[in-house]
Amino acid sequence: MNKIKIHTENAISWQQHLSKAITSIPELLDYVGLPRSLTIASEAATNPFKLLAPYPYLDRIEKGNASDPLLLQILPVLSEMKQVEGYYQDPLDEANHTPQKALVHKYKRRLLVITTGACAINCRYCFRRHFPYGDNQLAQDEWLSVLDYIKQHPDINEIIFSGGDPLIMKDQQLAKRIESLDALPQLKRLRIHSRLPVVIPQRVTEDMLQWIRQTRLDVIMVLHINHANEVDKAVSLAVQKLKRLGVTLFNQGVILNKVNDTVADQVNLSETLFKHGILPYYMFLFDPVAGAAHFDVPLDQAQKLMGEVAAELPGYLVPRLAKEIPGKTAKTLFAPTL
Repeated sequence: MNKIKIHTENAISWQQHLSKAITSIPELLDYVGLPRSLTIASEAATNPFKLLAPYPYLDRIEKGNASDPLLLQILPVLSEMKQVEGYYQDPLDEANHTPQKALVHKYKRRLLVITTGACAINCRYCFRRHFPYGDNQLAQDEWLSVLDYIKQHPDINEIIFSGGDPLIMKDQQLAKRIESLDALPQLKRLRIHSRLPVVIPQRVTEDMLQWIRQTRLDVIMVLHINHANEVDKAVSLAVQKLKRLGVTLFNQGVILNKVNDTVADQVNLSETLFKHGILPYYMFLFDPVAGAAHFDVPLDQAQKLMGEVAAELPGYLVPRLAKEIPGKTAKTLFAPTL
């Protein structure tokens, strides 16, 4: 393939948004029009897992609404400090499926690479909120060990970039890594799991489009959108740029208590996704991560919810209700209760 060329004329705008992201609870409460009296109940929860929220995302929050579904995903609350039985720091048992630094190999033909521990937003329900990213940071010269691992496992034909958020990485670095993957004939697809085009849609730069355009691999982008209000005009424009290059766009959401656990929430989400060219793919049951038990929705309630959603929508707009269960060789699917 032709060597990927990178230019930098517009590469900094998303980085500026990231550098200015709110990390202070009083500042967040002021910005969304809520009383600072909520600070005391929030501050304690930020010690193990910091607040991080960029303005493009915050601007979609309804001012003065403490129950706004976008706000609930990012605002630290005192409930995070409760120790609840059955909720773990490593709910998916990833530590036992890490054959070497930064690699998670649980399923045949697919290899997940932890590209970075950084995100553009800290979602309070994140199943990797306790992940030891410090032990899984790949230095530049360590990327060769990833390539060696892939070569030693010729059945691998799909690479998944995860994190953190892989699109936090600089386009120059991403381009170099993808060039090296292009050189491995066994690989067919590159899947990128990212929330960045949603929380900071300016991340879809011309530099990013360039390395997508030039790779021989089929590029799949799995976005993470839990509520229709997360999609605004800027997100739609970013998505259209990706679609014009033939990127396959899926969405993976999580059913979250008080965020998207009504039929109206789920129907509006699926309709909004499809309107903008994103296919509803998975709606996950909550991963039982310590510090986020207040987001959990019981299985029977989720099945009933998705059954009611299925009665409202054509089949292609109903995401599959799924859960990742440690030790299983694939995602576990649950039928809606019809």
